[in-house]
This record gives sequence, C-alpha cells and structure tokens, in this order.
Amino acid sequence: MANKAVKSFCHPAKSKTQRYFVVDSPIACAVALLLVLVLSSSAFLVDQTLLGYLLLIDLVLLVHGCWLRGKLMSLIKLFVVQLVLTCALYLLLQQTDRLFEGVIAVCRLLLAAIPGWWLAMSCSPERIAEVLSWFLPTKWAFVIAASLSVLPYIANELHDIYAIQRMRGANLSARALRNPRHWPELVHCIFIPLLIQLLKLAKQMACAAHLRKFGEQQKPTHWRY
Repeated sequence: MANKAVKSFCHPAKSKTQRYFVVDSPIACAVALLLVLVLSSSAFLVDQTLLGYLLLIDLVLLVHGCWLRGKLMSLIKLFVVQLVLTCALYLLLQQTDRLFEGVIAVCRLLLAAIPGWWLAMSCSPERIAEVLSWFLPTKWAFVIAASLSVLPYIANELHDIYAIQRMRGANLSARALRNPRHWPELVHCIFIPLLIQLLKLAKQMACAAHLRKFGEQQKPTHWRY
C-alpha cells in the first residue's frame, strides 16, 4: 500500500479536464502553423464554390480538436453572435436581397477561426513560441505565445464572472439581453471585471518574465516536457 501511495504521488493520474498537446516537435509545430495560415487565408480568398472542400478539412480539425478535449461551445457562440448581428444589420439597412451574402461572410469567418482553435488545442504555447522565435524577435514570440496560453483562462474567468453576476441578480440572461437597455449592464458587470483580471494577469506575467531575466539572452532556452 505504501509503495502504491508513493507511486501515485510521484506519477499522478491525468485529469479528464487536463489539456493534452499532441504536437511537441518544433518541426511538426511549424508545419501546423503553416497549415493554419493556409487554411485561414483560404477561408477569405477561395471562391464560394470551393468552401465545401474547406469545410470538410475544418471538420476533420474539429473532430481532432474535440478528441483533444477541446470545447466547441466557444466557436458555436462566436458563430451565433456574428450571424445574429450580421443579419440584424442587413435587416436594419433593408438589404434583405443581400442577406445570403452576409451569411456566407459569417461562414467564412468561422472557417477562418477553426484552424486557429485547433492549433491552440494541439500545439503547446512553448512550442509555438519556439517556432515563432525562428523568424520573429524573441519578445514578440513570447507575447504571442502568452496570449494563446491565456485563452483558456479567459474562458474560465468569463464563465465564473457571468455566474456570479447572475447570482446577484444582474439582467444578463439571453432573454434580458434582447433589450438594448440591458447592454450597458453587460459591459459594467462582465467586460470591465474581466478586463481588470486580464490586466492583473498581464502584470504578473511581466513580473515573472522580468524576475527570470527574460530578454537578456538572444537565444532563450525552450524547455521540453
């Protein structure tokens, strides 16, 4: 029993919610970055008749991202919000004959966002920073990688802040937000607290980088896990 306890302490079991990055090689990460760049650019550049083939490729990335415990809800919410806002603008401008063009534009934005979402699920920020440092200044690569690594934190903070504000009686339900009168409450109760948390996190990350003498060496070490 004692040996089993020691082994379980030294080698803890992976949590079901723990993120797993399948790409750990810098070369593979560079290929993934190039693939994401090509797919995201193609979402805006290819002809409308070729969007179906691009959709099939993105579906493969979606399935692989879900297998890596990625959450689709963020993409679904992004698509729904963009679709509603776009359709509302077209209806307000009385351009119902061009409504289909707006829907296609929203679909292109979604197809451009899916490869980036897959990259965040499959490649660790450390490997992305290592690849970006090949052709970008080290500090730029660090900022981009840090921004990618903070995305799960933003999602968790947003969920927690929303739940707390709803508990205190804020009018933030989907039904309440249909009324533009409640939109200022969304800004004051959700976005401003989230911005404060992000500013605190950015200050902590900058302090940690400064204490570790980041930027004093031209070629920093990229650790492997």
